[in-house]
Amino acid sequence: MKIAFVLPAFPVISETFILNQLTWFLNHGHHVDIFARKRIMETKVHADVEAYRLLDRTYYYWDVPAGKVQRFLSAIHIIGKYGLRYPLGIFRTLNVFKFGSLAWTLGLLHRVGPFLNDYDIVQCHFGTAGNWGVFLKKFGLKAKVVTTFHGFDIRMGLEKGAGVYRDLFELGDCFISISDYNFQSLCQMGLRQEKIVSLPIGIDLKKFPLKNQNEPWEIHSPCRIVTVARLVEEKGLKFGIEAIALLRKLRPGVSVQYTIIGEGPLREELEVLIRTLNLEKVVTLRGAMDQKDIVQELRRSHLFLFPSIAEALPVSLMEAQAIGLPVVATRVGSADQIVSEGKSGFLVPSKDVQALAERCMYLLDHSESWQEMGQQGRDIVEKRYDVNILNDHLLGLYKQLLVTAS
Repeated sequence: MKIAFVLPAFPVISETFILNQLTWFLNHGHHVDIFARKRIMETKVHADVEAYRLLDRTYYYWDVPAGKVQRFLSAIHIIGKYGLRYPLGIFRTLNVFKFGSLAWTLGLLHRVGPFLNDYDIVQCHFGTAGNWGVFLKKFGLKAKVVTTFHGFDIRMGLEKGAGVYRDLFELGDCFISISDYNFQSLCQMGLRQEKIVSLPIGIDLKKFPLKNQNEPWEIHSPCRIVTVARLVEEKGLKFGIEAIALLRKLRPGVSVQYTIIGEGPLREELEVLIRTLNLEKVVTLRGAMDQKDIVQELRRSHLFLFPSIAEALPVSLMEAQAIGLPVVATRVGSADQIVSEGKSGFLVPSKDVQALAERCMYLLDHSESWQEMGQQGRDIVEKRYDVNILNDHLLGLYKQLLVTAS
């Protein structure tokens, strides 16, 4: 099968759920190309990006040669490569009456041409990528366009109105909802239920082996609490930091070390908060890490704190529970599909610093329950979020779409 993945950006270190799909389909003998609108220059990149030479498969379709001569020569190459198979589509990209400067500057040709490549499936991750996927149909794209909605794209649709996805909902062939919350939100935006398939994202369980929590935590040694999240507003990290400050007041005799793994625009703001609360020796912002280092940090931790204020289906909760960490998380999106209340962890209202601190305190006071809670969490992830099983279902969905088309 020939599959084009359309992404807002690549490679993004926090989007392991996309990386897992790319490598799985390659491992199973399928042809995969990656089309990313934005080029990300992160200092940390997952090892699989290099191991699978994924950048060699990536086309940054929004990049257009700046120089006129270079752009013209590149346009000749695109026309020569795709013009015979899709003459009408190539011709339409040059329609100055309809597309104006995008056409006469050859920008549209560069952004559309490489997609006209006999793909079976165009898999768009995030609704914004889906908008581009169905736009390509105007130029003769024959592939089935499948769009998976995640988090920010759902919020954008709810905030700005379903009009932002009007063409996508009408012309898209299939829509994947990764959680109950997303399913309800897509229906609320006006997408017909029969076009939606419920299929969560998952993790590679082999990379997240269960740790042994039987070794007793000594109260005089630090309890290591960890969060994995981008440093952005919706992750609610300031509430997590404030909860740690309150926890230390509630249990002054207990030593706590709180580590936040991730990078983002709020780093400076969070550093100020840490200093204001006199937590410089307690809270550490570790920055971005690759998956291997994240696993090591999770395995050396005792508890996982997830104070988010807006989510769909948080992958970091899956990873923490797969490792066997009891979790304290906010009841946002479909977090309750991952966390079993009182069994694998606890769910509290978002922005509730008191509740976050009290549930952490409860776990500190009941460390004998960590092993059982960790096993419960692992069982949930094995049952519902094994990426190999889920990707096999995704392949089955693709095949079904192609059979229906024929």
